[in-house]
Order: sequence, then structure tokens, then C-alpha cells
Amino acid sequence: MTIHKEGKGTLTVSFIALFIINALVQYLTDIQWLHIATLAISVVLYAIVLQFFRNPKRTVTLNPDAIICPADGKVVTIEEVFEDEILKDKRIQLSIFMSPFNVHVNRYPLGGKVAEAIHHEGKFLVAWHPKSSTLNERTTVTIDNDRWGKVLFRQIAGAVARRIVMYAKPEDLALQGSEYGFIKFGSRVDLFLPLDSEILVKEGEVVKGGITELAKRP
Repeated sequence: MTIHKEGKGTLTVSFIALFIINALVQYLTDIQWLHIATLAISVVLYAIVLQFFRNPKRTVTLNPDAIICPADGKVVTIEEVFEDEILKDKRIQLSIFMSPFNVHVNRYPLGGKVAEAIHHEGKFLVAWHPKSSTLNERTTVTIDNDRWGKVLFRQIAGAVARRIVMYAKPEDLALQGSEYGFIKFGSRVDLFLPLDSEILVKEGEVVKGGITELAKRP
């Protein structure tokens, strides 16, 4: 397992800050138990930040007939909605909630040409808030695919997630399962699939990015 490139700056700053705190505690007091407690807490905090940025190797099995999971997490929504930003029609919305303890890499759920890749500034409501998908900071990516038509998916920031990274650009050729972005410290990814999609997962199911098949077309 490797550390994702998006974590290098955060990990460096965290290490320096914790080092300074421990140095000050050592310098300002002779209380031994306080030295040990500060060091122990620092190690735990750094380990937590470190695991946020882990990037385990995944063997992705390409399947043009399937939508594969774009993120690790839990399926929290499967419902019919009207997508009014770009698609302007009814779709099946499938939402995956990423906790702070999930892998935060986001992957293309299908291959094709990137038609839109848009970043929206916004708020930081909790990810399960009903209006987070329209009010929070988010990105919108659409892929033109011969089998699926146009599929839209979004990265949505939450109360903890404060930075969304999107690598996708219009006209890019997307490879199913490859990285298209990263959400620091968790949040949510929404997919908007054709109404005739056969959904292969259920609400509450734990899924893995690049591994779990979410839907197929009949």
C-alpha cells in the first residue's frame, strides 16, 4: 500500500506541527507522564491522518456492460430523481457515502470521453443533508459512452471534507477504474444512471472503488 500524492503536503505539515508541540512540552515542563501522553497522542493523531491518504493497489476488471464503484464507502441512496443541471431528465441516483476512514480515491465508473468537468464552489453541509448535493462544494463530470449514453457523477464535499480534487478535463479519454479525483477526509459521490439500469447493490451495502459492480444494462 502506498500514500496518495494528495496527502504529502498535509502529512508534512502535520508532522512538523506535532514535532513542535512535543518539543515545546519537553522544553516547558519536566513532568514525565505529560511527555509520554503528548507523544502517544501525537502518534495516534498522525496515524489517523496517515490512513486518510492510503492508496491500496486495486486490480480493476474492465467491464463495458457495468458501472463499477467510483469510491469506497456505503450506499446511502438509490432513488429516481430529475437531474436538472446537465442531463435534464429522470435518472436513478445512486449515492455512496465515504466516511473519514474509507479510502478517498475516486475512480471513473465507466470509460468514454469526458464531456463536462465542472467545479462548483459551495457550502460544507453534512454529506447526508438533503440539500448537500446542490448547495455544497462539488464537482460534476459527465462521460459519453457508447453503451450507456451520457452518465453523470459528482463529488460532494461535506462538513469534514474541505478540499475536492478533480483530475478530469473535457475531452479526456476516461479509462474505467482509473483515478479521476480525490476528496480529502471523506464525503459523498453521486451517480446518475439511465432508468433502465439494473441496480446490483442495495442501500446500506458496503462497496469498494474499482471493484464492486453497481449496475448493468439489460
